[in-house]
Amino acid sequence: MQYPSAWLRNASLGETIACELRLRIINGTIKTGETISENWVASEFGTSRSPVREALKTLSSEGLIRLERMGAVVVGLDVTDVEELYDVRFLIESFVQQRLARTDVTDLLANLQRIVDKMELAMKHNDAVEFSYQDLSFHETIITAANHNRILHLWKSIRPIVMTVMLLTTEEIFSKGEKKLHSVIDKHYTIMKGLESRKRDVIEQVVADYFADSRKTLHSSIPGRSS
Repeated sequence: MQYPSAWLRNASLGETIACELRLRIINGTIKTGETISENWVASEFGTSRSPVREALKTLSSEGLIRLERMGAVVVGLDVTDVEELYDVRFLIESFVQQRLARTDVTDLLANLQRIVDKMELAMKHNDAVEFSYQDLSFHETIITAANHNRILHLWKSIRPIVMTVMLLTTEEIFSKGEKKLHSVIDKHYTIMKGLESRKRDVIEQVVADYFADSRKTLHSSIPGRSS
């Protein structure tokens, strides 16, 4: 698997390298405990060391590697890391969706419907990459609509890893067939109904149910980390 080129529009070379290395680390192609050098990365991507340093610095800040004198040691993601990532996602979305209960969500729901339409189209064309991108867009649209700068900053700090994990979990979902895909789309309609209700207790339960179900695919979706 390669990181989708369509997701790299306007990305710097350093960002592009970071995205590809991030995917290889999370999907297990680059193993936890391995040491990767600037020379190897530069050779692998046919570039100078400057964008390589940018990429490694990014991955270090995300906790995926540990920079040492002899190179970068891969820390990777274990089950606990991914579950904690979902904990943060749950906290963000539970907060923003309940915050949105105080606002008119008519335009938001229209935008979300357009995104779900694209998810359904991606399902029909068996396009897991597009499906996962629209899935991410659905949640990001809700987070952005809450108009909370600090929450948005927190979301952006985890977005690159979330995006990569969602790509892998979506591949897993597609492997289970159309019935499973329809259930995922139905979950997004349930979120929309929760928002439409404008009832904080309803929204709170909907978000809790959504993330409880999403956790079930984590162990099988992140190679080498199942229990």
